[in-house]
Amino acid sequence: MTPPQSPAPSSFAALAVLFSVVFINLVGFGLIVPLLPFFGTSLGAEPWQITLLFAAYSLGQFFAEPFWGRLSDRIGRKPVLLMTLLANALGYLMLAFVPDIWTAIAVRLFTGLGAGNISTVQGYVADVTPPEKRAGRMGMIGAAFGLGFIVGPGLGGLLVDEAAGHQGFVVPIYLAAAMAALAAVGVVVFLKESRAKADPATPREPFLAGLQVAVRNPVVSRVLLVTLIFMAGFAGMESTFALWAEDAWSWHAREVGLNFMAVGVVSVISQAFLTGRLARRFGEANVLAFGACLFGVSLVAQVVAARLMTGHDWIVPVITAFTAFGMSLTMPNVSALISRSVDPDRQGQMLGLNMASGSIARILGPIVAGAIYSGLGPSWPFLIGALFAIPAAIMALNAGRAFLRAHASVPADQT
Repeated sequence: MTPPQSPAPSSFAALAVLFSVVFINLVGFGLIVPLLPFFGTSLGAEPWQITLLFAAYSLGQFFAEPFWGRLSDRIGRKPVLLMTLLANALGYLMLAFVPDIWTAIAVRLFTGLGAGNISTVQGYVADVTPPEKRAGRMGMIGAAFGLGFIVGPGLGGLLVDEAAGHQGFVVPIYLAAAMAALAAVGVVVFLKESRAKADPATPREPFLAGLQVAVRNPVVSRVLLVTLIFMAGFAGMESTFALWAEDAWSWHAREVGLNFMAVGVVSVISQAFLTGRLARRFGEANVLAFGACLFGVSLVAQVVAARLMTGHDWIVPVITAFTAFGMSLTMPNVSALISRSVDPDRQGQMLGLNMASGSIARILGPIVAGAIYSGLGPSWPFLIGALFAIPAAIMALNAGRAFLRAHASVPADQT
């Protein structure tokens, strides 16, 4: 039985608050992620241990996202957002005090267990947005992510002091914890609940039941595979990017952090102004497939540029901009396709499963990429990531065809 909906908050007001909360939280996230490889190095970590820093977070996220997503369907989006943001703040704070790489990996695992922000935010957007506008609205939230990645990595690059060793990373970590706590305050003070609590008498559904629903859904099952394949390639590249940039261009934490600003700039522009328009014009699945292909081409371009343009490292952020544009076309359309293909009372659950699929990729991608980096060379995680974009694009087109078949006879207001 579908839980009753709360009186929907004003769509504009709700999105404005969500945009601000996501931006603040992602500033903190962006402060940390580009610096993790150098932070691991300051603890004496090997490359394979550094990639475990990324994989540990994703392992926790794999178990957490479906749980938090389903819980937000039952008790509402606001309390789940609050709990996960507070867990993020605590995780960042603990990271500042780790004495060695294995403790750091354990802390990242804990922080991943508190990760439920993304699917819960997406569920909130789906609650207050008509189906035909969801790709655009998901893109607006994605723009908040991108804007956070403009400010966060830039701040991290400016605040880090590599010469001070491990202690040189403490200031960015403290700031990340403060930003997550500030986002939690924003949820408490400004965000209105978009969904009523489920009837407590309603039987709790086991996890595998939700997974069975996803497998039986011809659109969701294909989109989950897109996320799994695409994110495996992306995670492998992301976790080795700083090591590759140091090898290819002699870059350090400051340059890597500032380069990630290019990702944020392009993500903000494309997701705020282009992703929704392109989805309405060409369809979510087609735009998703194009984004995956563009992402793959950009990874190959990075490898070629490193070979042919030695001494011209200005090309790296230019190519990174195309990588970011490809990414900005993928994830909002994945979320939109899922939300349009399931009942309202399962949106948080299915979006959580999608994040879990991405988490599997983020577990395996960095581990495999670390081994490939050490065994074959710095460029190979990029090239293999590019290859993964091909089946992801094909599966996206298959999902689009399944969506059209499933909705061919369904009135627009029911999709």
